[in-house]
Parts: sequence; structure tokens; C-alpha cells
Amino acid sequence: SWVWAGPYCTMHLAHLGAEVIKIESRARLDLMRRLPIAPRGIKAGVDTSGPFNQWNQGKKSFQVNLEKAEGKALVKELIQHCDVVIENFATGVMDELGLSYDELKKLKPDLIMVSISGYGHTGPNKNYMGYGPAIPALTGLSMLSGYPGGPPQELGVSIGDPNAGITAAGAICAALAARKRTGHGQYIDVSLWGAAAVLAVEGWMDYAMNGTEPPRQGNRDTWMSPHNCFRCLGEDTWVTIACGTEEEWQALCRVMGHEDMIDDPRFRTMSDRKAHEDALEQLITTWTTQRDRWEITRSLQAVGVAAFPSMSSKDLVEDAHLNERGFFARLPHPGVGTQTHTGIPWILTNSPNGVRSPAPLLGQHTDEVLRDVLGYGDADIARLREQQVLY
Repeated sequence: SWVWAGPYCTMHLAHLGAEVIKIESRARLDLMRRLPIAPRGIKAGVDTSGPFNQWNQGKKSFQVNLEKAEGKALVKELIQHCDVVIENFATGVMDELGLSYDELKKLKPDLIMVSISGYGHTGPNKNYMGYGPAIPALTGLSMLSGYPGGPPQELGVSIGDPNAGITAAGAICAALAARKRTGHGQYIDVSLWGAAAVLAVEGWMDYAMNGTEPPRQGNRDTWMSPHNCFRCLGEDTWVTIACGTEEEWQALCRVMGHEDMIDDPRFRTMSDRKAHEDALEQLITTWTTQRDRWEITRSLQAVGVAAFPSMSSKDLVEDAHLNERGFFARLPHPGVGTQTHTGIPWILTNSPNGVRSPAPLLGQHTDEVLRDVLGYGDADIARLREQQVLY
């Protein structure tokens, strides 16, 4: 696997305890390895890419050239020792390499194989070209995002890749459990489109049930009011505030020092507030712009009102709560030194937590895999390297 969706899947499998061997080659480097995004002061290279080192932590790198017949033979030999094969190339690539599921299950009948692609391996669009940012548009999420009267808006992040990756990881766990019961392997076909489309469920269910298209409404909500992001004291600082009940609305009014708004006929009920939302938001903004975002957050959370700052990247990295829970990992990497990465977003009570190892250098574990898994000796390894099979 390469780029994002496949490596995101296998990263989570590594976090769950799997031994993950990444097959890669200098003949066709992972696009993430090619990104010139190295930590400050470090020259960009195949082992210094920040995104690659983020999504490939906990894995081993086996460097082999699939353009060589003996390279393909090595991969087939290795697969016979593996439980799962994950790939996220374009449809048809694995067939061209002679590494399709139909071919591989001849070598290992109980193999589980996963393909992750933009649109899946069946259906009329299966061969369409695609990149992650296109997926929100296809799912309807872009059509739902934006402001009334304005165009659809992109989400600012490629949700298709990571969502497909975590979906595939869950499907793999289910397939492994099924194999434990039945002894049978299976093929898993995951599309970025499908994995992200489930996130837009409210919109398409509204149409399926009622024949209506939900409108774009910015940061507002269909029912709740207030429900928006409000400017605070300072440069480009914001706080989100949402009230889902009358009790929460009244608590907000008291914290603001405007108990008179509770009985204001414009704001007495949720429907009243929705009908006068512009005026309501102006009053709240007048209050928030005079206060620090965290002051607002703490005072509202203390009385049960949902409020939180809009966090920047800097805010997240320095956040005391996330750091206390071990969300960030400081990983010592031989190519870039010790860097901060997102770690494991869960805590297991009875198992070790934390990332086991940083992302590998290109080909770092090639000799180890050949010796320990496939039983190759030094002379054979030297010959394969000289013939650029290990390239």
C-alpha cells in the first residue's frame, strides 16, 4: 500500500499489535516518501517526509523491485507467511502484476486480501481517476457545506483516505474473526467514496424519506439555536456555542448577564430563536468579542452549555488534555531525530498503549525479513541486491 488510505489502515493494524511489513521499492517510491516536507533544518529525502513518517509508524520496510520477475517471486513467497494483504493501487494494477486475489489465494487458500480504491472494484465508475479531495464532492458533503446562496465548499481535508483506511482495518478484524471460526479467507473491497458517503447520511436519508434536499446553512443547525462559531477577544480567535435545550439556553443567558433575553418574545422558544437568528447572533457576538475564548468556554461548560474554542494546529499540539491522554507520541527516528506525531487515539485498559516504533527507513528491514521469515542466507541476499531485485 502507499500514499494515505492503505498506510492509514496498516498503521492502525500495527497499533493493534499486528506485524506489518510494507513492501516498497526505489523503482517506484511511495508518493509520501517523495514529499519534500522534512522537519526544519533537515534536508528533504526518502526518509525525512513528515506525512510518510506519520502514517507508517510501527511498520517494517521490505524493499523489493516488482519490475523484476524474481522480485515478484519473493513477494509471493512472503505472502505465504502472511495473514492479510492490503493494497490501494488503481483498479487493475494488482492483476497486471500477477498479484490478484485469485492468484494469491492459490498460494495461501485462507488469505485475507483488501483492496482500497477511489470507487471500488465493481460498478461503472471503477476505473475513474480520483484523488482524496474529490471524495467529499461525490458524497454530498460539499453540497451540504457552505453558506445560504453560496457555492458548495470543500472540507479542507481529504476525509476519504483516512476514513477508508479505518473502515478497512475494521473489516480486516471482522474477516480474521470469521476465519478463526470457519477457516476461510476472503476478499474485502473498500472504496473511498463509500467509506466517506456514510458520513453524509442525514442528507441522503432526508431525500430518501422526504424527497427534500437539505439547504446549505453555514455554521447554523436545522433545529438548534444558537448554534454557531463566534468571534472572541484577540486576533482570529473563535468559540463555538450550541444550545440544544431550553435549560442550556437559559444558562447561556445567565452567564452572559442577560437574563432579560430568556423572556424576550424573539428568543423565548427554539423556534422563536430560529426565526430571529441574525439578531440573536449579534447579541452573542457583542458579548464574546469582549472575552477570551477559554474564559467563555470554561464559564459555559461549568453550567452545562456546549462550548469550545476553534483550535489551531498549534493549540492542538500544545493542548494539556490531549498530551495527558498520550495522544501525541515523541518518536526517535534515525533520519529526522525525535519528532512529535499523533499516536493512538484510544486507551486500552489491559494492553500496552503507545506507538511501538517510528516509521522505517527505506528497506530498513529487508535483510531481517529475508533471513527470519524466508530463511535466506547472506550469499543469496547479496546476489539479490547485486541484481537489483532488492531495490
